[in-house]
Formats: sequence, C-alpha cells, structure tokens
Amino acid sequence: MDLKQIAKDTVKTLSSYLTYQAVRTVLTQLGETNPPLAFWLHNFSADKIQDGEAYIQSLFREKPDLALRIMTVREHIANEVSEFLPEMIRIGIQQANTEHRRQHLERITQLNMSIPSPESEEPAASDPNLDNSSS
Repeated sequence: MDLKQIAKDTVKTLSSYLTYQAVRTVLTQLGETNPPLAFWLHNFSADKIQDGEAYIQSLFREKPDLALRIMTVREHIANEVSEFLPEMIRIGIQQANTEHRRQHLERITQLNMSIPSPESEEPAASDPNLDNSSS
C-alpha cells in the first residue's frame, strides 16, 4: 500500500471536486447577473470537469477571466472546508463502516433464522401422514 500515492490521488480527486463546486457557484452567480455567459459556461463545462486542472487549462484558452474567477472560488471553498475536513472524513468513514457492518449482521442473522435447524427437519412421530405402520 503506497500511502503517498493514495494521498496524491485523493488530493487530485478533491481538487477536481472543488473545481466542480466552484463552477456550480459561478454558474449560479452568472445566472443572476449574466445569463448568456452562464449558458456559455454551462455548455463549455458539460462532461469536462472530471479533471479539474485540465478543465481550468482549457477554460483559460477560451475565457481567462472565468478561469481566474473559478480558481478564486475554488481556493475560497478549499480554505473554508480544509479546517474540518480531515475529522469529517474520519468520522464519516467510521459511521459508514459501522452501518455497513450492522446491515451485514442483520442480513446474515435473518438468513440463519430462515434456514431450519437439523432438529426441526426430523419428522414428528405423531404426524399421521408420515406414519409407515398403517400401510
């Protein structure tokens, strides 16, 4: 397990997600102040924000002012959430793991309860349909 590579991959994914959130924020702002530009940015952004850094680079070639605005908003969001993000991640994963374990335990205990035990599979001696002596 290469923890440094995992950390780098996590940072890249988080950066791309924050880019996506910044674009959503700017789209909302532009929707109120400049609808044609919001429409343009929406169309430009479709299916392009998977890699936040590549998205910013391509936006710089088209509309540098929007790229700068999105970078500013992304940095602001990062500064705001970075303070409590590590603890939230740890707690969120712990809670999710606990819930998954609980659900798994419920499933396997329900499954075990629905499988008859070997004692309950033996025919009862008083069952007239199973009595071979009357034949």
